[in-house]
Amino acid sequence: MLRPLVLMLALLGVLGTPVLPHAAAVDASTSSSIVAQALTLFDSESAAQAHCPHDIVVWLNTRSGIYHYKGERWYGNTKHGAYVCEKEAIAAGDRATENGQ
Repeated sequence: MLRPLVLMLALLGVLGTPVLPHAAAVDASTSSSIVAQALTLFDSESAAQAHCPHDIVVWLNTRSGIYHYKGERWYGNTKHGAYVCEKEAIAAGDRATENGQ
């Protein structure tokens, strides 16, 4: 329940802030692992690349948790999404598209 709220706030203009991973449950026992697996959303490809210069920037569909690589059909083109670092997306439980789009 917390992730959709945080995502909505991030998409409303607070991009560039950490977002909780999909599978994170918020309680005292998992709070340290949540911080370690934070996902940072960016509204531009260049901002994401500056954040992770040694990683691949992908477009994450924030509703489905599926990300797309540059050159694919949905890269930067889904209704709900943001640019993210691939390694952070994987750590947050997101996955790459399986059909190459």
